[in-house]
Amino acid sequence: MSHPRYTEEFKIEAVKQVVERGHRVAEVAERLGVSGHSLYHWIKRYDKPVEQRQEDDDLQAENRRLKAELKRVSEERDIFKKGHRVLRQRVQLRYAFIQKHASQYPVRRLCRMMAVHPSGYYAWCKKALSNRDRDDQRLLGLIKHAWLESGGVYGYRKVYQDLREAGEACGKHRVARLMRREGLRSQTGYRRRPGCYGGGKPVVVSPNHLDRQFEVTAPNVAWVTDITYIRTYEGWLYLAVVIDLFSRQVVGWSMKSRMTTELVLDALLSAVWRRKPQETVMVHSDQGSQFSSGDWQSFLKANHLVGSMSRRGNCHDNAVAESFFQLLKRERIKRQIYSTREAARRDVFNYIEMFYNPKRRHGTSDNLSPVEYERRYFKSLTGV
Repeated sequence: MSHPRYTEEFKIEAVKQVVERGHRVAEVAERLGVSGHSLYHWIKRYDKPVEQRQEDDDLQAENRRLKAELKRVSEERDIFKKGHRVLRQRVQLRYAFIQKHASQYPVRRLCRMMAVHPSGYYAWCKKALSNRDRDDQRLLGLIKHAWLESGGVYGYRKVYQDLREAGEACGKHRVARLMRREGLRSQTGYRRRPGCYGGGKPVVVSPNHLDRQFEVTAPNVAWVTDITYIRTYEGWLYLAVVIDLFSRQVVGWSMKSRMTTELVLDALLSAVWRRKPQETVMVHSDQGSQFSSGDWQSFLKANHLVGSMSRRGNCHDNAVAESFFQLLKRERIKRQIYSTREAARRDVFNYIEMFYNPKRRHGTSDNLSPVEYERRYFKSLTGV
């Protein structure tokens, strides 16, 4: 079987994970499901001149230093506002103040502002905490790690699943209690902008072959596709995705500044290159002009794909794609407006390829990530 092919758009975003975001090559390659050799080759093509990289590094270092200094001054101001009345109290009350705010500020900074030594504070903590409290603190550290790994979107149920998979013996309600105490919660609620779809009569309308049969028994049986918009100060960035119904994996995507037929064709081309289906695949979409165009229909026929379309104005016929966009906007975009299209593109790529596909658990997939769900499926076929 031939190796998957990737679009230039995918390669550039993969390289940026290493060059600009500082991730290790091995980590990025594993998350994206590509070989380390291929990623090194892409990086070599992308590489900047040494002088330019050094100048960028110096600017970034100075920027980090200034941000750290601003953060330190802001934190000391906030600590003083909250604790100025405690400063004249006995030392135990100051220790209690530090303990209460240790999750918000560095302990050493709190100790300096409260005029106590860190060693005295830590000694007080050891005496004051019961065994249960200490175990709660240990477990809370694991909970925070799992929650942060999810991008701050998991609720207690999925965090609990992560802990159980890591071999941690704990109760679901205990995880919920500790998360509630620390203010760690899942991202919920993102309402769709009304009136964002309309237009005239579509050129070509395919029958609704899918008919809301969202559960399939194998990969590459049925894909769904759709378009959404992302706000930036440069204007809209449009995202088209192709999702495999079996595992809910995003198997193709494209991002552009205009909502054209080329946008959806690039996303579907990415899926075809990446998956290389051996049998005919059903591709379900809405009746938007991009999907009813002659170019879209020609591409489907040329690649042995069967088109399927939702009933006009019925978003529930394409609920899986709609659900993915809700997750993306609720868990990552969170109503923000990106400074540039490039910043939005980088963040969306990170969500899809570094978190959603390889890591995010799904209730419809036995609480496994899309990549892991498919891996176990193919493993069961070989009986290994």
